[in-house]
Amino acid sequence: MHASKYHINTLKEAPAEAEVKSHQLMTRAGMIRKAAGGIYTYMPLGLKVLRKIEHIVREEMNRAGAIELLMPVVQPAELWVESGRWEQYGAELLRIKDRHQRDFVLQPTSEEVITDIARNEIHSWRQLPLNFYHIQTKFRDERRPRFGLMRGREFTMKDAYSFDRDEASAQASYDAMYDAYMRIFQRLGLTFRAVAADTGSIGGSRSHEFQVIADTGEDLIVYNPDSQYAANIELAEAPCLLPQRGEATEALCKTATPDAPKCEIVAQQLNRPLSDTVKSIVLATDSADGSAPARIWLLLLRGDHELNEIKAGKLAGFEDGFRFATEAEILDTFGCVPGYLGPIDTAKPVTVIADRTTANMSNFICGANAEGFHYTGINWGRDLPEPLVADLRNVVAGDPDPKGGQLAMQRGIEVGHVFFLGDKYSKSLDATFLGADGKPALLQMGCYGIGISRIAAAAIEQNHDEKGIIWPKPIAPFEVVICPMGWHKSETVRNAAEQLYQDLRAQGVDVMLDDRDTRPGIMFADWELIGVPLRITVGDRGLKDGIVEIQARRQDAADKVPVADAAGYALEQLKSL
Repeated sequence: MHASKYHINTLKEAPAEAEVKSHQLMTRAGMIRKAAGGIYTYMPLGLKVLRKIEHIVREEMNRAGAIELLMPVVQPAELWVESGRWEQYGAELLRIKDRHQRDFVLQPTSEEVITDIARNEIHSWRQLPLNFYHIQTKFRDERRPRFGLMRGREFTMKDAYSFDRDEASAQASYDAMYDAYMRIFQRLGLTFRAVAADTGSIGGSRSHEFQVIADTGEDLIVYNPDSQYAANIELAEAPCLLPQRGEATEALCKTATPDAPKCEIVAQQLNRPLSDTVKSIVLATDSADGSAPARIWLLLLRGDHELNEIKAGKLAGFEDGFRFATEAEILDTFGCVPGYLGPIDTAKPVTVIADRTTANMSNFICGANAEGFHYTGINWGRDLPEPLVADLRNVVAGDPDPKGGQLAMQRGIEVGHVFFLGDKYSKSLDATFLGADGKPALLQMGCYGIGISRIAAAAIEQNHDEKGIIWPKPIAPFEVVICPMGWHKSETVRNAAEQLYQDLRAQGVDVMLDDRDTRPGIMFADWELIGVPLRITVGDRGLKDGIVEIQARRQDAADKVPVADAAGYALEQLKSL
């Protein structure tokens, strides 16, 4: 490809709303252009990146035995009603009507459509296992689309769906997809982790996220540097930090703590470590029909720990959801304003659940249900009943791993997710097959998603510098750019650059020859911004000495290489990138 016949339109400045590097750099490099909030046109350079990602994904999905099809962007609402997600999914599901006032959705995912296909196409156990996938546009009506392709409304995604005769074979399909995803992200040239994760709105009982490691990631990953353990903080199990409960050595005392509605202030006033305090979090669960008063729950965590709401949502009694209690509900239950709440002397009975570490604390400090006062010297069993105990908190760096070592944390960007669904959708949509025993059985399902366009953004968040993007070679828009100095002035330069271009193309290299009438500084800046992995500079001065300059995007200096060896040297360099 010659640059004069391509579309290259770089910008010096990023739009004001571009908050993260991938959004800034993709816009400046001319890879995307905003059409509306969270909706972008993929310009030629950006589309080349997406197509290369798709190619790798498609090859590995086919290698794993998945079969490609293409499902519609617009889906009939009745399937979503049948699955129960028409109401459950929330405002992110864009609902539309056609001219006949029939309801449809713009698909955010395709569990309903593929399950409908399966129940009509799969009749016998002899047809199983099957795994269908497609690469298609998705739409989720984000409340606040931001960060460019990282959290847009319209995006490109690969989603696959496996169908099996029983749970054992379904788990085997899950494992096959997990392995395929590992190969995909290795081939993409990204630093990533596969982490245990919550199943979220998709549902199911087993789930792993694939996280590209980047400081700007929205997700917090907990991992053990000395083992294979890794989990999203939403799912990471927080160990009890106190192996056994200490003796009750302090008397219970109601202590004045004026203007101290937070544990940090209380600890400072009483000259005690924050880890001696206990914070009170009041939640409410409503009855299904709203006819009965809300049930109030008091969750207790050590003062330096934070509540994990995903874990709280899995507590017995929270199956239908929970909310934070209102101030009126708090006053009615505790007889006190928030900031001074605790499990002793509540105005009404309340269910108390303590985090594992909190349940082993002794002589601790908690609100006294009287404004301006806290109890000190609280001990379980002596001063209040033993609580219900659960894992309620977020893991923090340095927590011990029960299997050995300490837990560490890093940020990541979720770009892939695999779920074991079981019969969640086959049951609601009555997707059955005839088993070997001649009896109908529910299909066992898994689903597997990869954010194609999000991978492009995540790769940039992980790979950039002050000059621009540094693409991993497998997904770069071009592998090599040839920059001739004085293309329009020197026939010698033109001939040498063109010959090198043809030699590389003959070797299957995706190469760009920049034949624009552009100053060298601007040319170099453009390609450093665009992020092509390898640049070859051809100029009269070097040619007089029989050399060209070859520089990898990550290198600070160029290598001088004989013209005759340039193509071979470039190929060797590409192998190492």
